[in-house]
Amino acid sequence: MISNLLSNAVKFTQKGHITISTERTGSDAIVRVKDTGSGIDPDIYPRLFSKFASKSYQGTGLGLFISKSIVEAHGGKIWVENNKNENGVTFIFTLPLK
Repeated sequence: MISNLLSNAVKFTQKGHITISTERTGSDAIVRVKDTGSGIDPDIYPRLFSKFASKSYQGTGLGLFISKSIVEAHGGKIWVENNKNENGVTFIFTLPLK
């Protein structure tokens, strides 16, 4: 899952940086993968975590669908937010620390 998020960040960040951060809040771990890349195409955004959602000529469009399935199978959540005051997006997922 982390590999997929990083791979996407590298693919869509021609210039800038990619940051991974973690924190613990209560009984959850929160992981953020932030990039300053091109962002997400508005046409894809509503179906981003669906099968075959892609505007890239690389890959199958299954990576985020599989990542979401893994996170949810472990009791977590995954979502994406546009970065404030800069380009790119931040993928965030939580996992319970049981």
